[in-house]
Amino acid sequence: MPANTQSETPGNTAFSTSRDGTKIAFEKAGQGPALVIVGGALSHRKGGKPLAGKLMDRFTVYTYDRRGRGESGDTKPYAVDREIEDLGALIEQAGSQAYVYGVSSGAALALRAAAKLGPAKVPKLALYEPPYGQDERDFNEQKARVSQLVQTGKPGDAAAFFLSAIGTPSQVLEDMKRSPEWQDIQTIDFTLAYDYAVLGDGTVPDTVKRITVPTLVMDGEKSMEFIHPTADRIAEVLPNAQRKTITGQTHQVAPEAVAPLLIDFFGAGS
Repeated sequence: MPANTQSETPGNTAFSTSRDGTKIAFEKAGQGPALVIVGGALSHRKGGKPLAGKLMDRFTVYTYDRRGRGESGDTKPYAVDREIEDLGALIEQAGSQAYVYGVSSGAALALRAAAKLGPAKVPKLALYEPPYGQDERDFNEQKARVSQLVQTGKPGDAAAFFLSAIGTPSQVLEDMKRSPEWQDIQTIDFTLAYDYAVLGDGTVPDTVKRITVPTLVMDGEKSMEFIHPTADRIAEVLPNAQRKTITGQTHQVAPEAVAPLLIDFFGAGS
């Protein structure tokens, strides 16, 4: 079992200890059943706070820095199973069971974790746009280029390439580079290689068929085209899935748009 030691630091930050000794930084807020938010690429735990604020009246919400990000450690070598153990250690910290909501590559990680940890640890699962199903050639080229830039480029190069590859307009990207947030992005853009590792070969993994718990599969009406059939496919494969499209939303879903769906789904029967 993962270790689950915890220590408190100012600002309500705490740490769980993963199986390999890596410290994983997290915060919790609210009351009720435990709910863990798993962020996507280039995100810290602070990115989940606006949504946590809308859920904390009903749930004890855990936001955390995935391995290599923010205040969490990054024991080498990286492996997807270590990230699953990180989430498992946090669930142990939350009382040995937690609902899980994953976003983008965080949704892919949540899928793999739910399949491995089992229903006793993850009794309900919600996913927003796990980014499987991209054109195979595009995906493989992106994965290879990100890996190359992480190894040989300057901090921020991999992030700039990735954001451009997923369709960020050039002017928006240039504005991002001039923003205070870009420095944070530069410090964690090497973790894009971890996200691509989580996605494997870019197709929905067969292991998801093991997931029998109630699962909410969501996408945004205005998101990338390949996302919609992928969400359909995942909902078809999972034996106990609900499928929702959120009107007017893109890949960057607004907290106020997704929170009511999560409250209805996780709150039912709790």
